[in-house]
Amino acid sequence: MKASKYIRRAASGCRRPVWPRIDAGRQDTARADAAGPRTFAADRNQRRGTGAPQAVGAGNLRKNLAVDTLTHALSGALLARALTPPAGASSLRRTSALFGPPVPAGHAVAVGFLAAAFPDADVVLKWVSDLAYLRGHRGVTHSLLMLPLWATLLGLVAAAAFRRLDAWRRYGWLAAGGIAIHIAGDWITQFGTMLLAPLSDARFGLGSTFIIDLVVTGIVAGGLAASALLPRSRLPALAALALLPVWVGVSVIARNEALGFGRAYAQQQGLAAARVDAAPRPASPFNWTVVVFDGRAYHVAHVNTRRAEPLHAGPEDNFIRRYSAPYLPLHLARWERRAKFGDGSHEALAREVWQHPEFGFFRWFAMFPLVHAVEDGARTCVWFRDLRFEFPGRSEVPFRYGMCRGAGSGWVRIAFEDIAGRSALR
Repeated sequence: MKASKYIRRAASGCRRPVWPRIDAGRQDTARADAAGPRTFAADRNQRRGTGAPQAVGAGNLRKNLAVDTLTHALSGALLARALTPPAGASSLRRTSALFGPPVPAGHAVAVGFLAAAFPDADVVLKWVSDLAYLRGHRGVTHSLLMLPLWATLLGLVAAAAFRRLDAWRRYGWLAAGGIAIHIAGDWITQFGTMLLAPLSDARFGLGSTFIIDLVVTGIVAGGLAASALLPRSRLPALAALALLPVWVGVSVIARNEALGFGRAYAQQQGLAAARVDAAPRPASPFNWTVVVFDGRAYHVAHVNTRRAEPLHAGPEDNFIRRYSAPYLPLHLARWERRAKFGDGSHEALAREVWQHPEFGFFRWFAMFPLVHAVEDGARTCVWFRDLRFEFPGRSEVPFRYGMCRGAGSGWVRIAFEDIAGRSALR
């Protein structure tokens, strides 16, 4: 997508995009870089005043993760309902040889629900260590290679629980469907899923959908509710499943628009070797954080790819409007610059920590790594964060890690949390 596309769009009624030259805004961005560990969310909220959404705290983050797992579980129940014809249907007899004898729809839905929640059982890695969870989340329990093993085990457990050992294959296939739809639901996000674990720790992700998508949850919940009202019909469940890829397709189109906008900006700024990416954001499939990396600094803009005019929101407005308001129309986009290692006297120190062998876990994990803060005194600490997890309204950015050293001692890995403070990374 070229810059001329946006010029043509401006001629049709929108203002032409205004991209201030980086040099022209250098004084402002230098002040922002020197301000220390302030986040994009805090800066944006300060500029927007009461129109900004309320801050997302650690407690709300845990609730969001619970909603994510619940949505996965409901999607597995929906798929199981769609795969289970009513009792006595001729299709059941035809498939018994391959899938095993039929089981009640209630059994199928229960197995699908629990199997689709199963991959997030890797949360137990937190009890092992922080690093074990960081490196193992969305790993072997989310692997396509391991799926047959997990499905077989869950099928046997279900057969024993329901006292239907003859139907273990049917339960196993239902469990396989539940795990698969969970993997698909994680793959469309930007967090990344290790589909080939344990053979590879490479993360795969479509990057089209925010981790909590209320429309996806609504489609799944609506399909299950309609299925409950029409217990002898699979049509509601099948219709809901058909709508899910359509909605994801809308997000894919929006992502391509955001990437095109970022490429046009890079071209206009003369950033020949720029890396362009976009992170999905809450409240709308058209809300994106566009990131252009020039090799030294990130150029970041929060935009809505289909909005013609800014959206204004106050504290009394609903949360969807408040979360969506900070994302500006493309022609009003405000680009911010953040140096990866900072522009001040601590750049060499930040680079030293970034390249340290013990900090390799964060180099593997982060998509848009950025120095978060530097403390240089009796104890020297350098913190990094990932821009992927920052958006307007979030005051506490997760996954902040760094290294500290005292006088005469070596570097030690440290985790940083707003509530717990700093702690040695296990």
